[in-house]
Amino acid sequence: MKLNCKHLCHSLDLSLEELDYLFNLAKEMKKNPAKYSNSLAGHILGTLFFEPSTRTRLSFESAMLRLGGQVLGFSDSDQSSAKKGEGLWDTVRVMDGYCDIMVIRHPKEGSSLLASEYSQVPVINGGDGGHQHPTQTLTDLFTIVTEKGSLENKNFAFVGDLKHGRTVHSTLLALARYKGNKFTLISPSELKIPAYLREQLTKMGAEFEESTDLKSAISDADVLYSTRIQKERFFNEEDYLKLKDNYIINNCVLSHGKEDMLVLHPLPRVNEISIEVDSDPRAGFFRQAKLGVYIRMALIHTLIKGGQTNA
Repeated sequence: MKLNCKHLCHSLDLSLEELDYLFNLAKEMKKNPAKYSNSLAGHILGTLFFEPSTRTRLSFESAMLRLGGQVLGFSDSDQSSAKKGEGLWDTVRVMDGYCDIMVIRHPKEGSSLLASEYSQVPVINGGDGGHQHPTQTLTDLFTIVTEKGSLENKNFAFVGDLKHGRTVHSTLLALARYKGNKFTLISPSELKIPAYLREQLTKMGAEFEESTDLKSAISDADVLYSTRIQKERFFNEEDYLKLKDNYIINNCVLSHGKEDMLVLHPLPRVNEISIEVDSDPRAGFFRQAKLGVYIRMALIHTLIKGGQTNA
């Protein structure tokens, strides 16, 4: 299957049919990895990470290596000519001569879209500021499908930094396209979802409410999605310190949720989910991180080869 988009910059770039295709391909790759182990031999993934990353960068690298491809790039803008003042457009123009597909993480919103306008090879948004993180959304959706069987008729509770959390923004918009879903958005008043996102959800007909009470809000949740308070998005440390411990998920909090509630987190966590929760079978965030490799395999493979397994 060929995707209608050449690049993936936004979580709404893929249709529901294309998402289903990627989920099924990721399941097949997880079940039968040997079949795809050399499917991208001779292809190179370029990684342009202007911001720190563990899971996104390394899961992309793992995905490409598992497909038989190779990886080159940088994990810090100080390792690139950006330190010398080179513009993103020039970096991209040079890089697309070295690779067959590239993933970019950048602190500025819209950076991946800009890159896609200059690149001759597919560009994947690995996170652009507080805006979007579409491959984390793919990971989130694939995890929910794997663990809960469906992306429809679910109650979702999102808690944490909903103002700056690009993973929340991406995933909320993606889930709002599926019928019957309801959303409870739990955050301090200072960290509510931005106005543009609220307007977009309203236009999409999404059913959502905002709350500051974590325990009561999760009582009916099928999925609890936690995010950290992002220190790097604050202009001063005092505001961060005031808000960072507002919501901590521990065993006491989970006792207010359903026995089969799924707890997700894009990671890294700081102290918003207690380590004691890790032994609870509802804690799905490490399984989530692992599944991210397979859905990224499916995405890379499809953008380069349209799902064909032969070189």
